[in-house]
Formats: sequence, structure tokens, C-alpha cells
Amino acid sequence: MAFINKSKISAFNFLSRSKIALSIRSSRPIVEVSKRFYGDTHPAVPLDQEWAKLALKETKGKDPEQLLTWRTLEGINVKPIYTTEDVTNVQKEISGKYPFTRGPYATMYTLRPWTIRQYAGFSTVEESNAFYKANLKAGQQGLSVAFDLATHRGYDSDHERVTGDVGMAGVAIDSVEDMKVLFDGIDLGKVSVSMTMNGAVLPILAMYIVAALEQGCTFEQMRGTIQNDILKEFMVRNTYIYPIKESMRIIGDIFEFTSKNMPNYNSISISGYHIQEAGANAVQELGFTIADGIEYIRTGLKSGLTVDQFAPRLSFFWGIGMNFYMEIAKMRAGRRLWANLLKKYFDPQKTNSLRLRAHSQTSGWSLTEQDPYNNVIRTTIEAMASTLGGTQSLHTNALDEAIGLPTNFSARIARNTQIILQEEANIPRVVDPFAGSYMMESLTNDVYEKAYELINEIEELGGMSKAIESGMPKMRIQESAARRQAQIDSGKETIVGVNKYKIVESKSEASNVEVLSIDNADVLSKQIKKLKDLKSNRNENLVLESLKKIEDCARTGNGNLLELSVEAAKNRCTVGEISFAMEKVFGRYNPPSMLVSGAYKQEYGGSLSENEKASAAARVIDETEKFSKKHGRRPRVLIVKMGQDGHDRGANVVASGYADLGFDVDVGPLFQTPSEAARLAIDSDVHVIGASSLAAGHKTLVPMLIKELAKYKTDNKILVIVGGVIPREDYDMLYEAGVSAVYGPGTPIPESALNMLELIEKNI
Repeated sequence: MAFINKSKISAFNFLSRSKIALSIRSSRPIVEVSKRFYGDTHPAVPLDQEWAKLALKETKGKDPEQLLTWRTLEGINVKPIYTTEDVTNVQKEISGKYPFTRGPYATMYTLRPWTIRQYAGFSTVEESNAFYKANLKAGQQGLSVAFDLATHRGYDSDHERVTGDVGMAGVAIDSVEDMKVLFDGIDLGKVSVSMTMNGAVLPILAMYIVAALEQGCTFEQMRGTIQNDILKEFMVRNTYIYPIKESMRIIGDIFEFTSKNMPNYNSISISGYHIQEAGANAVQELGFTIADGIEYIRTGLKSGLTVDQFAPRLSFFWGIGMNFYMEIAKMRAGRRLWANLLKKYFDPQKTNSLRLRAHSQTSGWSLTEQDPYNNVIRTTIEAMASTLGGTQSLHTNALDEAIGLPTNFSARIARNTQIILQEEANIPRVVDPFAGSYMMESLTNDVYEKAYELINEIEELGGMSKAIESGMPKMRIQESAARRQAQIDSGKETIVGVNKYKIVESKSEASNVEVLSIDNADVLSKQIKKLKDLKSNRNENLVLESLKKIEDCARTGNGNLLELSVEAAKNRCTVGEISFAMEKVFGRYNPPSMLVSGAYKQEYGGSLSENEKASAAARVIDETEKFSKKHGRRPRVLIVKMGQDGHDRGANVVASGYADLGFDVDVGPLFQTPSEAARLAIDSDVHVIGASSLAAGHKTLVPMLIKELAKYKTDNKILVIVGGVIPREDYDMLYEAGVSAVYGPGTPIPESALNMLELIEKNI
């Protein structure tokens, strides 16, 4: 068991102890990190003195700068007023020209609006296909495919580890036959397709290519994007398969194949979205994402390509949250930063190589279960920030995504939000309307400088791959997430309907929102049948030959893995088979567990008056101390993520918060089965096992966990609690299965901690 920074959080990864210790030693101590990103900062230019004198009268003698300056999560102080003195160094810029701050193209939306590209995929390929066709008919202009977690992790639907994941958070794809049905009746020579896929990127991209070719589409006609951003998976989303070095080799092969054969296809979408969703602030999202891009450029060069052969086909993917001004500044600063860094490090000869083009998606994390119709307003504000920041395409989230998968009703509102912004609000009429704003130009510079500083720090570590191996990005993001959660729980940051302006009817309103429910057992049985039919009708000799070629290429480095995967897909090899052919050589990556401590408590305490502290976090600490004196040990909880869901922001934040409030907290490794989680809970002698769910697997996996726990005859019953994105209509089912408590989105950590202590006391 490894203890991180002497916290009360223990990380279970017995095979990685030395690596964990090395990672922590090579990162900055948490206290230093806090000073760098959250310490006191001051505006570079003081407030206008004439205005300050006028404001002093209205503030009744209080210093306007101290009273009214807004200190952001990024450590940037935003002044209450800006003047010409704040933009003396701003140069005249136009869109479509280096350094592209104002946009990658001259005319931007005035000639053609951004592409409405809604992200969707669920259940079976047949249902997803019908959904895509309906959306295209209703005005959607491109497709963005969500795959289920089994597919992401390179497993076929009949694998024992993915029982609760098939079809639950995206569409299940096992073979090229599934891919062909997914796009049946959709002309892939005309419709641009974006696919969010990283771990199993080779079989999925290969199957898309084969489906398009068998539809009659040429390589030159294929348009769209494969995400293919594995570095951010190691930082935040965790849908990796192979180790970092081998994963980067795969990316190089994809660059090589697509640059030679698919000139209009984007071979990577470098994603900040998932970094933001994991808890990163705007500067961290920008800095880490651009640093990822630099690492990918170097990967392409190592593959024998020139920067101008593939850089023009790189694209980016931003998350857009509720920090309206900061999001616009981030997108403007990002274009300038990318252009300047590429020019500095790689000296491209083509202007297109310097253009940062981006897709954006409104925040999923900002959506709330409580008072859910507020989410329509949140999404609209975020969509405005994205379009005013200059995105090339946009996905707007649905109002019910904090509760479950979007329904046709909520998806229509989300799509129409963009159509209204385009055709009624007239946003496309003007290029970069915030340009020249004293505040926005100053804020763009501030974000640029802080992100540049972070990138320089990463370069000093040897680049992004080395930085990820050190654990630095992951720890910084976890700290940011814990601090923000503390601000919300303490009321310093307002979330309407959650910690302020709450309504009594919020629970009933949430329960009245229609929730799309997927029958996991039905989808699973259909996919297993398809797999059996596929394997009984294919040429097994060709299958074995194709898989042997992939394995040999992985071992020797001779050949191109994407080219061989295309051949395997043609011969009807499955996602799992192609993935495993490489896994036999590369192995499957098991990450070290690292968690921060102290950030939640520090931020929470700094947000409250002494009276408030007594009634909030301090009360929990008092109760845990009383518990320890009474029972001779602290209350102990194990936080687990079962199935293939790697989204661990919630689990990490809760673990950090509980530890700071006096609990002993054990954190299980990702991707556990219910039996593995139960065994770990017994061995750790915990009072409570907390299952974190984000991808709808709770309906299958939690009852299985309770059954597994029941197999062990112990003196003390271990309580099971569940937290995460769980529809209220599922609560009764979970309680009937034996769950003791359900903590939905927005539940304050101190509130859940007090409730959990009461449950433990009753159970002892």
C-alpha cells in the first residue's frame, strides 16, 4: 500500500510502488503547486485612478481594487474596469493571418457558419443510425460518434470484463459489419464524421475506412476526424490500452497512413475537453493540450514525415464551461500560442501548418441534476462563448445529461440552440467581435502568458510524455478539481439550484425529466449473437493470417499498423481480436494511483467565516475524531470504479475530500470487476464501499457487487453507497438491491460525509 504525501488516502497498485514514489518525487510538492497556480496575483496595470476615486465613494471607503477584483481559479486577477492603458502592447491583427488570434480563416462565420456537429451514439448500431438520420434531416451538418466503453478499451462485447458496459455510454462496435450498419444510408463521401476514439483507434478507424470503401467512397472523399489523442487519456479519461511509448508509435503509423492516403481527413483531434471535464482550469486545459500537440508533432517527425505533411490536418477540441470571458480568451490565446510555438520549434513553411482549428463542446460537468431546466441556459451561454471564441464546429449538450443519456426531446433543444444562435442571434455576422475590447485583449494576453509558462515547465521535464510519466499533469488537475469542489461546497462559487436559489420542487422536477434508459442485457445479447454469426461465416485462415501480420509488425516495427488493421477489418477480424494481437506484444497498461491531499480542506477553510466553519467541514472533522476515539480507528471507506469507465474526476475529488475531513480512504484501481472490488473491500476491512458511476453501469455492476460481498462471511457488514450520474428513477432499484445511500450530482461532500458517518454508526 502506498501513501501519497502522508495523506490518509491509500492507493492500491501493488505492482507500481516504486513508480509511484518516483512520480511523486519528480513532481513539485503540493504546497509549491498551490502557490504557483493559486497564490496571490495582482493586475499588471493598476486601476485607472480617476475611476478609482469615483468608485471609492460608492464602495464607502473600501479599496475598489481589493473589493471588486475577481480572482479566477487560474490565478488571474480580473479588474472591474479596463482602459487603454491595459492594451498598450496590443498589435493590429486580422483574422486568417498569423498569429491567428482572431481566427484561422479570414471570413470566419460571415461566409459559412460553424458546423453543427452533435455527439451521439448509444445502444445498438441500428438505433444510433436512425438517430443520426433524423438529426441530419433536422439540420445537423456532421456526425460525431460516441462509442461504448467496451469498444474504447479494445474488448469485444462478449468479453467477461465488459458485461455492464455494452451499449451503455455509446454505441457498441465489434466488427466492420456493425460499422456498415451504423452508417447505412448515410453517404460517407459527403457527410463529415468525427469519431471519439483513442485506445482502440486502429480497429475503429480501420473499420470506418472499410465501411466507406465498401459503400463506394474513395480515400480522397473521406472527411472527418479521428480523435486519436492518447496522451490526454493517460492524464484524465483513462481509455488507454497500451503503454505510452507503444501508443505513440500507433499515432505515428496513423499520421503516416492518412497523410499518404486520406488528404482531407484529420488524423488527430487534440483534446482539452476531457482535461477540463476532469477538473483543469482554463490555463491548465490550454497549456496541457498545446503541449500534447507539440509532442504529436515530434511523433510525426519521428515517423519520417515533414511538419508540413501532417500539421495542416491536426485539429483541436476545447471544453467550454461557464466562465464566459475566460473561455473566449482561452480560444483566442490558444490560436496565438500554437502558431508561435510551431514557428519557434518546427519552422513550418506552409501557413496552414500554423492554423489551429478547433471543435468545441459545452461542458458536461456544469450540468446539474437539481433544477435541470437551468441546463438549457447554461448550454446556451457556453455555446455563445464557444462561437464568440471562434470554434469551427460545436456540440451542445442536452439538459438531461447530468441524469442520463439525452432523449430525442432534449437532443432537439440542444441542436436548435445552435441553429437559433446562427439564424436568429446573428452571431455569424461579425468576425471576432470581442477584438479590441480592453478587457478581452488584456485577458487573452494573461491566459497566453500563464499557459506559455506551463508549457515551458513541461518542456523542462522533457516534453509531455515525460511529464505524464512524472505524474505532474494528473496531480495538478486533481488539485484544481478538489479546490473547485471545495469552493462550490462552501458556497464561494455559486451553482444556481444546487448551492444557492434552491427550490423545494427540484427533486420532483428532476424525476419528471424523461430519462433514456438502455437495456444493457438486450444490447449485450444482440451483440453476442452478431459476433457468433460473424465468426461462423468468415474465412478463418484469412483472419489468422491478418492477426499474425499485426502481431509481427507490433514486435518488429516493420510495416504500418493501420494499413494492416484495414486488411484485418476487410477480413472481418473483430475489435477485440485486432486489439489483442497488439496487446500480446505491447501489454496492457496499468497506471500508478496518485491522489492529492490537503487541497479540498485548504480551499474550503479559506472560503468560510469562523461561524460557517463550525457548521460545515469542521463539524465533519469533529465527528470523525469522536468516531476514532470511540471505536479505536477512523471511519474507513473504499472508493471503486467498476467496469471500463475511466472518468475518475468524481471518485478522485470525493476521495480527496473525505480524506481531508478525517476519513481513512482507500482507492481501488480502475476497471475492477465487482468480484475484485468486493475482495479488496474485505481485505481492507472497510466500513463502506463507495461505487462511483458515470456511464450507466450502476444498474448492472452495483447489484453484482452486493452479491459478491454477500459471499464473504464476516462479522461486520460492509455498507454500499453509490455516487455519480444516476437517474432518480434508479434509486429505488438500487435501494432494493441493498444500497445504503445514493449521492447524486451536486451533493456537497460534507453533507454526504455526515450521512455516511450516521450509517456506519448504525451498522456497527
